Amino acid sequence: MNDFDFKYISKKWKQELIHQNKMIIVEKNYKKLRTGFTTGTSATAAAKAALLSIINQKKIKNVEVKLPKGKLIKIPINLCEFGKTKARCSVIKDGGDDPDVTHGAEIVVDLSLTKNKNEIEVDGGDGVGIVTKPGLGLEINKAAINPVPKKMINENLNETAPQLLLEKGIKVIISVPKGKELAPKTDNPRLGILHGISILGTSGIVIPFSTASFAASIRQNLDVAIAMGNDTVVLTTGGRSEDFAKKIIDLPEHCFVQMGDFSGYTIKQCSIKNIKKAYVVGFIGKLAKMATGVKQTHVKGSKVDMKFLSNLAKNCGANEKNIEEIEKANTARHVSEIIIMNKIDGFFQQICEKTHQHMKNHSDGKIALEVILFDFEGNILAKKSE
Repeated sequence: MNDFDFKYISKKWKQELIHQNKMIIVEKNYKKLRTGFTTGTSATAAAKAALLSIINQKKIKNVEVKLPKGKLIKIPINLCEFGKTKARCSVIKDGGDDPDVTHGAEIVVDLSLTKNKNEIEVDGGDGVGIVTKPGLGLEINKAAINPVPKKMINENLNETAPQLLLEKGIKVIISVPKGKELAPKTDNPRLGILHGISILGTSGIVIPFSTASFAASIRQNLDVAIAMGNDTVVLTTGGRSEDFAKKIIDLPEHCFVQMGDFSGYTIKQCSIKNIKKAYVVGFIGKLAKMATGVKQTHVKGSKVDMKFLSNLAKNCGANEKNIEEIEKANTARHVSEIIIMNKIDGFFQQICEKTHQHMKNHSDGKIALEVILFDFEGNILAKKSE
């Protein structure tokens, strides 16, 4: 019999432990977190419903959307109006147990067939913000629709009507009726995204990072790793950084822990639970905050300190023009672009070293740490180990 008492054991981990012949004591049932879906998934579902309604000439009540990793999710359709070549459908965005300001917002798609064979055009309408500043990885003066939602829409529509696309094209316009009202409640105005919200999502689903129950799931994941006989874990800021980390760190699936915004809390829990080594993996946005000692990196709880980053650049020999550019930068990603463009050596290494120092302090110096900073294509920009 295993000595551990687990208060938070989900069905997924129970099955894995049973499969590995690990016996556990469960004090009470774990309340599974309810995931939601992103604005990008909402738009994809509305677009697919609109296309199906044109093809079948009937209202669509729900659709299955293929997410970036191939998983299918069923989404209810709120509105469905159609004609022979045009349709309008909408989805009510559901944030699950991590509701944000876009939870409950109506995401509308107006879809029309065009004469441009095999071409799918995706653009924003009313309530979708316009990008006006660099550093977001999006084209300036274009709609704030991230690449992953665009790709999701393309793939789902291509799979829905491959024959139709041999003869026709498809135009998708995404709008959010209350987008302009919601935008000031987001970080968009500061980022230079004006007049609406962004259409976002990298995984297609919303994992409740900012809830107390997510903290419980972090403890659960660590407990499972320990029960499986592992004392090394990989702490990532999300699904994308986890995917990149899995390509370079050879550890079992259960050793990868998505800490989300709870970096300080997670490393403290590692210390309490006697984890011996932790990899800390992420992108410039989160690590730039962690490097200043921030323990909770949610965008509304802490902002990137551009003065801090400009001082790091100054330490690396950056000229006055570059330092001024960094101080006025829009995002940490924008800073990263400035650093790379001007070949300021040592900057990313300092980010890793500062992050390593603070995470070491948060763990009371009890854990061997390795910090890895990825770029957005999965290349290692810098790392710091013991």
